[in-house]
Amino acid sequence: MSSEAEGRFHTSAVSSITPGPRRATLCTSDGVRIEAVYEPCSKGVTDTAIVVAHGFTGSADRPAVRRAAGVFAQHAAVVTFSFRGHGRSTGRSTVGDREVLDLAAAVEWARSLGYARVVTVGFSMGGSVVLRHAATHQGSARGRTEAVAAVSAPARWYYRGTPAMRRVHWLVTRRAGRLVGRFGFATRIHPEDWDPVPLSPVEAVPLIAPTPLLIVHGDRDPYFPVDHPRMLAAAGPAQLWLERGMGHAENAADEALLTRIASWLTAARPAA
Repeated sequence: MSSEAEGRFHTSAVSSITPGPRRATLCTSDGVRIEAVYEPCSKGVTDTAIVVAHGFTGSADRPAVRRAAGVFAQHAAVVTFSFRGHGRSTGRSTVGDREVLDLAAAVEWARSLGYARVVTVGFSMGGSVVLRHAATHQGSARGRTEAVAAVSAPARWYYRGTPAMRRVHWLVTRRAGRLVGRFGFATRIHPEDWDPVPLSPVEAVPLIAPTPLLIVHGDRDPYFPVDHPRMLAAAGPAQLWLERGMGHAENAADEALLTRIASWLTAARPAA
């Protein structure tokens, strides 16, 4: 690891030959400290690392995230992390805007660990982040990703068409809601509106090619109905999996689906 990388990635004191998880604190390009966890592939040597981006109010240590990481680790190395304002990371959540910088730091850390292929999978808010990251980091040698999977992601911003999303908007936009977020969900939310409004997920999709893209969505998602994944898939080259009976994000993704996603991520290559 270079001296520059060592300045940005502070790894906890764990021997490099230790087979178990390794924790680190990453520094984003705007100075936020992000907690991250690395797990080697449980099946042996691999050239691929899967970076997992959790949903809003999640964290690297939430049971659903750890369950997903455990399944993915059967196929590749895994890096999980907590977005800003979540878990032990510093800063405040911008609900999908500057979180792209958090993901970029995690991707760069995975590369610093020696993995030639780094792929990303995001759930809900994390799904919007992996799409925007892939669109904006195509030309970055260290920050790019070789394949992207977005699970339960929104297609457009400010959606309020379901009761669940109306509750999320109250949580984010009202002072009382942000207090509930802080003390009820351990999520610290930035009080200011986006300025400027970031590139939307559906606007990001056409910029991702030739990187392989997978859109996964449940037909019983209580947050975003199926017009969201269909809009994303129609915006550019992508595979679309509409999962019968599935709800929302990492909590609803069962082991079979997670295994299929991991297999796709490890096998996906740009079209010739």
